Amino acid sequence: MKIDHPLPAAIREIEHLEIPMPDGTRLAARIWMPEGAETQPVPAILEYIPYRKNDKTLERDHARAPWLAARGYAYVRVDLRGTGESEGVMTDEYTETELQDGCDVIAWIADQAWCEGGVGIVGISWGGFNGLQLAALQPPALKAVVSISSTDDRYADDVHYMGGTLLCDHLSWASVMFGINTLPPDPVHVGERWRDMWKARLKGSGLWLKNWLEHQTRDDFWKHGSICEDYSDIKIPVYAVSGWADGYCRSVFRLVENLKGPVKGFVGPWAHRYPHVGEPGPAIDWLSEETRWWDQWLKGIDTGIMNEPPLRVFLQDHARPATHYPQRDGHWITEPAWPSPNIIRTDFTLGSDGRLSANCDLPDGQLAIASPLWVGRHGGKWCSYAHPGDQPGDQRRDDAGSLTFDTAPLPEPLHMVGDQILTLSFTADSPVAQVAVRLVDVAPDGAATRVSYGLLNLTHRDGHEHPEPLTPGQTYTVHVPMKHVAQTFRAGHRIRLSLSTSYFPLAWPAPAPVTLHVDTAQTTLTLPLRSDTPEAEPTFAAPRAGMPLDQSFVTPPQSEWIMSEDADTGRLVVEVRDHEGAAHITEHGITHSAEGIERYSVLPDDPASAEGEVTWTHEMRRDGWEIRTETTTRLTCTVSEFRVAAHLLAWQDGTLVHEDNWDEVIPRNGL
Repeated sequence: MKIDHPLPAAIREIEHLEIPMPDGTRLAARIWMPEGAETQPVPAILEYIPYRKNDKTLERDHARAPWLAARGYAYVRVDLRGTGESEGVMTDEYTETELQDGCDVIAWIADQAWCEGGVGIVGISWGGFNGLQLAALQPPALKAVVSISSTDDRYADDVHYMGGTLLCDHLSWASVMFGINTLPPDPVHVGERWRDMWKARLKGSGLWLKNWLEHQTRDDFWKHGSICEDYSDIKIPVYAVSGWADGYCRSVFRLVENLKGPVKGFVGPWAHRYPHVGEPGPAIDWLSEETRWWDQWLKGIDTGIMNEPPLRVFLQDHARPATHYPQRDGHWITEPAWPSPNIIRTDFTLGSDGRLSANCDLPDGQLAIASPLWVGRHGGKWCSYAHPGDQPGDQRRDDAGSLTFDTAPLPEPLHMVGDQILTLSFTADSPVAQVAVRLVDVAPDGAATRVSYGLLNLTHRDGHEHPEPLTPGQTYTVHVPMKHVAQTFRAGHRIRLSLSTSYFPLAWPAPAPVTLHVDTAQTTLTLPLRSDTPEAEPTFAAPRAGMPLDQSFVTPPQSEWIMSEDADTGRLVVEVRDHEGAAHITEHGITHSAEGIERYSVLPDDPASAEGEVTWTHEMRRDGWEIRTETTTRLTCTVSEFRVAAHLLAWQDGTLVHEDNWDEVIPRNGL
């Protein structure tokens, strides 16, 4: 990465400032702005998230914010109410209070002497979510949005209920926030108030996993903040960005298709990362691209960005199956609209002999599938963070427990851009069932790389609001959408469709064993094929950023996946270890660390044996002040219920100061 040093203009940093809310609560902010902005005001860019401006996100902010400030912007980084150094308690994500606070923060920024009145909002993940949600509320000073790795649909296209199935990332993410919510504000900035603020968080943040499991269908809880409920609420320009390895690439296409105002979409090969640190690479000079967007909409400069095609994506070439990719081969292409006139949706039929074809008759028949519950062990994470192990590995083992259909070796390369759909005709022998659908690139030597996948809870076949049990033996037809992707299948490779009745530990299994009978004559795979060979667009410059944060690692970041199967019982165990590292920030003299351990297990033929447990340990220390917290969340089930057991421990200077326990039972509703 190119480091811009010195920056092209002098900047000033305000390390800590408190923004008053109408109810008296004060939100903590860190601000970077050009020198002299008080007399020559500039537009502002807001990033509004819960991840602690003073430690957890400071490394990232330090590389972005000064760079943008030196280009004539005030970059305002605000901790949500109840997080970091902000007062209050945060009881869930994207609450009415959070969004109203966001509107009030935007109004406050616009009213400052250093702001000329226009505000943009940027963020990845949480900040991408609430950027769209705030845009839908139309605060007058908000002029444009950059939304990275976010979604317009909180129910079916987030960490919660993909296709109406319960994602294990639902447990994982709830546990991440459970841990973060135990952390105190920094006494350096809030003084002796820190103890009372900390105690309020420990007692009041609650158990989010329980909240989310109590809403298993698409009800008002999830509709709130899902801007897909009414796209017309957003009037201002939106730049939507994601990556193929990310969990959130599908929303980019929906936003480009449905927003009526100025909109651009951009999808790279990346996991859940900003594009200038994108991995798998290539990472790009995203900060220059982002500055073009802000110059266009906050400064009124015609940068030419809106004269370019509205959608740019990275067309991936074949890659050998691997659970981590530093780099992906391929090239950038553009589409003139979405849906694109370049895409021809092409049907492939399934044969009872296991063949898949777009141009020949195949034998019909009924084929049965009842997958062992180890199918999915090579599925990776729903949302990759570019950590070793969290992308899908070689699919041959999972395919061994699946129903598979292969094309003949392709006579010439085939290019695919967009979402794939399986129209599935089936009967089931159980009232609750799920289906996992995978699209796989099979190399001539048999190596099988997952290209895309989709999940559907079959009780949600008519929608996610009102699930209906299946009638055993009755024939149903459903449509199973798969994730968007841009992919080239090389000549000589085969395209494989794989179907399974489980996909653990990416998705929690249905409550009882199930067999599906697939009617191949009435089942069709539809692929979005590019009508011609996509020409490569100009490549981007290498990434640029500001000076890195002055910090050292007492313990370096490290991640690993460990998989095992018990030789006697066949129990599959997947353990994910994620140590964020113990980082010492020189400027603050603070050392912070976090380590998470996720453990998922299941017996091969007993869905009620599924277990998930996540533990997070956080530590903070400075000059004799030491905080340690430990949270554990355990999810188990029976045929009819989920059970959540959770434990919270908090120590100050080696003394236990708070302990809490939860033991909750939540009925299953078609899951």
